Amino acid sequence: MKSNISIVLTLLFAVPLIGLSQGITISGKVISNEDGKAIPGVSIGIAESGKSTLTDTSGQYQINIDKESTIVFSYLGFIQQEFLVNSSKTLNVSLIPNLQTLNEIVVVGYGSANKADLTGNIAKIEGHEIENIPVPNFQETLQGRLTGVHVTSSTGKLGEGVKVRIRGTTSISAGNDPFYIIDGIPVTTSGSLGNSNPLAMINISDIESINVLKDAAAASIYGARGSNGVVVITTKKGEIGKTKFKIGLQRGYSSPTRKKDFLNASQFVELMREAGYNNDLAANKDPINNTLDYPDSDLQFVENRLDQYAGHTNWRDGGINTNWQDQAFRGDAGVTKVNFSASGGDNKTSFYLSTAYDKQDGILIRNNFERISGRLNFDHQVSNRFKIGANFSLSRTTTNTLPSDNQFNNPMQLVALAPISPLRNLDGELYDRPTTTYYNNLIDSENSNWTTTGLRNINGIFGELKLIENLTFRSEFGLDNLTQNDDSYFGSKTATGQSSNGYGSSRWLKIATYNTNNFFTYKPNLQGPHKLEATLGMSFQKTENRFTSVEGKEFPLDGLTTLKSAAEITDGTSSLSNSSFLSYFTRLNYKLDDKYLLAVSARYDGSSRFGESNKYGFFPAGSLGWLISEENFLKDNAYLSYFKLRTSYGLTGNALIGDFDHMGLYEPLPYGLNAGLSPTQIANPNLTWETTRQFDIGLEFGLFEDRFSGEIDFYNKMTRDLLLLVPVPATTGFVTQRQNLGKMQNYGIEVLLNTINYSNSHFIWKSSFNFSRNINRVRALSKDQTEIPPPYSSYLNGIYVGQPMAVFFGPKYAGVDPENGDALYYKDEAQTEMTNDYNTAARLFLGSPNPDFIAGITNDLSYKNLDLEFLFQGVYGNKIYEAAGGYYANNGNWFDNNTAEQMERWQKPGDQTDIPQARLGICNGCSASSRYISDGSYLRLKTLSLAYNFPEKWNDKLKIQNAKIYIIAQNLLTFTKYNGWDPEVGTEALSNNFANANLFQGVDLYSAPQARTFSIGLDLGF
Repeated sequence: MKSNISIVLTLLFAVPLIGLSQGITISGKVISNEDGKAIPGVSIGIAESGKSTLTDTSGQYQINIDKESTIVFSYLGFIQQEFLVNSSKTLNVSLIPNLQTLNEIVVVGYGSANKADLTGNIAKIEGHEIENIPVPNFQETLQGRLTGVHVTSSTGKLGEGVKVRIRGTTSISAGNDPFYIIDGIPVTTSGSLGNSNPLAMINISDIESINVLKDAAAASIYGARGSNGVVVITTKKGEIGKTKFKIGLQRGYSSPTRKKDFLNASQFVELMREAGYNNDLAANKDPINNTLDYPDSDLQFVENRLDQYAGHTNWRDGGINTNWQDQAFRGDAGVTKVNFSASGGDNKTSFYLSTAYDKQDGILIRNNFERISGRLNFDHQVSNRFKIGANFSLSRTTTNTLPSDNQFNNPMQLVALAPISPLRNLDGELYDRPTTTYYNNLIDSENSNWTTTGLRNINGIFGELKLIENLTFRSEFGLDNLTQNDDSYFGSKTATGQSSNGYGSSRWLKIATYNTNNFFTYKPNLQGPHKLEATLGMSFQKTENRFTSVEGKEFPLDGLTTLKSAAEITDGTSSLSNSSFLSYFTRLNYKLDDKYLLAVSARYDGSSRFGESNKYGFFPAGSLGWLISEENFLKDNAYLSYFKLRTSYGLTGNALIGDFDHMGLYEPLPYGLNAGLSPTQIANPNLTWETTRQFDIGLEFGLFEDRFSGEIDFYNKMTRDLLLLVPVPATTGFVTQRQNLGKMQNYGIEVLLNTINYSNSHFIWKSSFNFSRNINRVRALSKDQTEIPPPYSSYLNGIYVGQPMAVFFGPKYAGVDPENGDALYYKDEAQTEMTNDYNTAARLFLGSPNPDFIAGITNDLSYKNLDLEFLFQGVYGNKIYEAAGGYYANNGNWFDNNTAEQMERWQKPGDQTDIPQARLGICNGCSASSRYISDGSYLRLKTLSLAYNFPEKWNDKLKIQNAKIYIIAQNLLTFTKYNGWDPEVGTEALSNNFANANLFQGVDLYSAPQARTFSIGLDLGF
């Protein structure tokens, strides 16, 4: 009996021991922390037993382990992670990419390369980092994310220009925009109708990556067009595996980032009456305390005007207090985004298909933007030697367009209307007249329409043939076809159409660019420590620009808005322009012992834009790199995981001028009924390339297994033979001629730091900080010329040798004379004497619109299924000229409504203030001066997003692959001392050509502020 009990007890205790010795089965999924995608082929090992396995194509794995074992996950390009497993049977892992992985792929000109093999400076941003940001164009998403790249939205109007400067401004009279490449196709970025931005036609959700080529080693492969940097955009491709679908939905609300305080009705009346009364006192009149009749009294004039502005109301009883600024901004502004994509493929064919709808209702009345887009990308491996592919995209945009900033019917200029004026007349119609100097452009909202419609195809096809082992030939053909229609009608009640019983216009533009690239790539299998890659090819591009415009007036009814209804066609024109480039290029990359790098490139460019004897230019570059961390004395260093030194020097060019600037031009000039011609431009057959020589030295490093990594670069760019508009003697009958004269320098430092601050199985915190300082100087102009002063008295930007481009130059405001309220200016350069005579004031340098530095810091935090990201973007040291200040901050000079701080004006002897005495029509301090220049520095919480990723078990129940719900805020907070609406400004009203766009920088002329947007979104994958 005892023996039977012993046997039973032994079996009872043995069963758990047998189970323990057999271990448990652990399963789960491995994804990338960066984009949430599954990672196939991840190595999963057990430290104690040496047992291992790999994840499958969907990132799934399964492995048997003993309890209390350490499981190790490792994959090339990601940080290794270890977990101690007790009894859990499910372990999902999110691997963190190495911030400075040696095998990160970046796109270069006519190919791609590993990050470690680069000897040039290329900044990269992934598409998933920006795809949900609620802005109309991808350029805005770059703000604060890349070193050396300064991005400024010129205005809060939708679909308009964005200024991108890579390592500063390189030209005075030619273009400074980067050269944009999408899937190998050069795309149109300028020349569109009005102020519209052609790049707003591109769907952000289709972007896989953006690579910015900054130094000569990286950009010189594009030769003549690389001086301003190159932006290479790659769109998404299909992935091997079953077809995956993705749906993205987003809805948001927008409002102005900032408003200004303007006078209310009682303050407006007080200031205007005081301005008139001060004039009377100065003329020995006192219409208030003297019973004598003063028919020419300025006070009486003011009160008569106030009666007119008040219309059917009485300004004396304070019954009307209209906030016209609120009328300029709409209350229902917002964002709607819908995206759908499908991708998949097998070993032979892969595809990516997408369609998207984006609509933004602007913060300004009468302004919205709508985009419908579609894309199809596919690649097919015909055989082991031959591969073909194509990228097709189509987009249609519709913009309700607004006039330029300096136009009276710009909604921002509603702020000038008197707060005592009613919104509507007694009959319910909008109050029209009399108003102040400005027009009640709310009337345009009900009696006009202005729509710009764009249609754009960017299509490309390619074939790649392996000729022999390691030698391939690739041929690409691309077409960028942009068509725009701009139709406007201003009814008989509007200021534009009132005198002509309605005014209408119709403009049509077509810009067609086709491009072909044909190049060989050779990668021989060299014996020993040598690695070589060579590229040789040619490129041809032709652009044709057609424009037609018709205008008419005298419409029978405001309901008939097309030009067919116009009784009189007042103007009509059409034009045709074209240009072409023919280029030959080569590049050689050499690597020795996987640590010594050499790259040389050259491009020979010809352009139709230059004279017959100077059409071609040669643009070489060379660079060296040293992977010091691969040396034996550092290879096994426990702290320094990556260390590379690189340097480059090269030549790039600029051809962003008019198509026929080198030619003598004539325009039609009919005389009576006879045709005639009139000369309009002097020929310059010697016109040639503007060239930039750039030196760069950089250091890349990674510490503690790349948990701390970064780059530091110093560069020096010298631009020579500027494509300058040079003044010519008036006796020639012309004003300027395009010549190659002058020099411009940009030099500076860039710092990029990436850190993984903390990481474990549940919580990850990563940061990225970038800092860029660029110093810009004009080094030379034409012979014996040291300055190009401001061309207009109302603006202060000028060009001076030794100073930054577009520096502010003019009278320096010295405050207010406390004895009499006069505005004072410094009379001498030493600023020791003052004068109240604006015309005798000294002209001094008043600051630069170029920032001392720009910076950005991004933090990414992930806790289990929650992701938090926030980006702070900053600009420091630039000045902004508030050109509209002379109208709305003029201490009662005229009847435009003034800002609230004008109530702090001087009123009696002894007053200490910077606001001069109010004097009607005398301009006491309202002329252009440093009074209206203020610090444009700002720090902005550019992007804040919080996302929740559905747990795996939820996804399984919903039969989906993944899901994410998120909230995102754009321009959430702004910290600045700027006096205007928004420090991110650059009025487009003055930038109707390259020369003006370069000169009039940092000018705020009733420019709309940026939008603050809150959105909620949902991403589904299945």
